[in-house]
Amino acid sequence: MDIEELIEQAQIAKSKSYSPYSKFKVGTALLTKTGIVIPGCNIENTSFSTTICAERCAIFKAVSEGHTEFEKLVMVTDAEKLTTPCGSCLQVLNEFCNEDFQIILANNTTHKQYSFKDLLPLPFNL
Repeated sequence: MDIEELIEQAQIAKSKSYSPYSKFKVGTALLTKTGIVIPGCNIENTSFSTTICAERCAIFKAVSEGHTEFEKLVMVTDAEKLTTPCGSCLQVLNEFCNEDFQIILANNTTHKQYSFKDLLPLPFNL
């Protein structure tokens, strides 16, 4: 699946975002090594610490469905500047992805591809 198709899938996921407090909608498309696309969106809560980011939404959904090997993740927002995953999301991705795992950041006008290591060069590991 090419990047443009994954961006489109992430845009669809973004449209399902539940973000009444921040109004900051995020959608993701997580591609498994078997070619399955797992969507995710951010889901906010009035108790803000219980909010889940789109990236973790997708990876937790994927793992709950038996997928643990991933190729790339597309993350889409409406922000003017490209937005990176937060540290918590990167740390969760570290559990399942190698340093060459691709993360594509996109908005409504552009996208840029990074390796996982570019965004989290020194992850926590036991």
